[in-house]
Amino acid sequence: MAERSPFIKELDPVWTQILREGNEALKDEPLLGGLIHSSILHHKSVEQALSYRISLKLASAEMSEQLIREICDEAYNSDPSIAMSARADITAVYDRDPACHRFIQPMLFFKGFQAVQSYRVGNWLWREGRKDMAYFFQMRSSEVFGIDIHPAAKIGKGIMIDHAHSIVIGETAVVGDNVSMLHSVTLGGTGKEEEDRHPKIGDGVLIGAGAKVLGNIKVGNCSRIAAGSVVLEEVPACKTVAGVPARIVGDAGCSQPAISMDQTHLD
Repeated sequence: MAERSPFIKELDPVWTQILREGNEALKDEPLLGGLIHSSILHHKSVEQALSYRISLKLASAEMSEQLIREICDEAYNSDPSIAMSARADITAVYDRDPACHRFIQPMLFFKGFQAVQSYRVGNWLWREGRKDMAYFFQMRSSEVFGIDIHPAAKIGKGIMIDHAHSIVIGETAVVGDNVSMLHSVTLGGTGKEEEDRHPKIGDGVLIGAGAKVLGNIKVGNCSRIAAGSVVLEEVPACKTVAGVPARIVGDAGCSQPAISMDQTHLD
């Protein structure tokens, strides 16, 4: 049995599990020892591990790893809800993505999770009035992960972005809790409006691959958007929409589509 780290905190079950899995992975694949030690086992908390991972990914010749890590540490210390949302995101990925078998996978390997955590620090910077630095985080996240999330967007907790290639979320977009989306999703505007111009996604919504939701429209709680759809009008709660332009094609099929990830009726 793998040795338990002295940093395990029983009051943080997510971090406890990550440390346990890190020790097991180290035993199973010693060649990843450097990655596992530097990213997981050398840290005392989820917050510290996330600061390290984000800074490692976003660092460049324009901004050092150390400076980015200090910004992340400041964000986590200032607003504990950022790391609590990250814990919910890890759990969401583990619960909903059939390719995720351990908590350490999002931390180490999944760019969708890592991009969302980079956004969360950028959003904190935006709310603190440090907009230029927030834009830097957005730029680097887009360059590194291929995901463009404006730092002013409002995104809830328990978010799962599967595959996560070419995701775009605009400035005035709102995404509720426990939302799942697949690759190439756009939450965008319809033109050059300067005010509130992006979608408002309710809790528990499932958005299929390649779907485009455009304009200041509401997508109701626990609805489903079919892959490849273009949504231009409000979507009622607990409905499935499909097509170009999207139309209601039936009920959502279950009470929590974003959690069940049931896309059998998504055309």
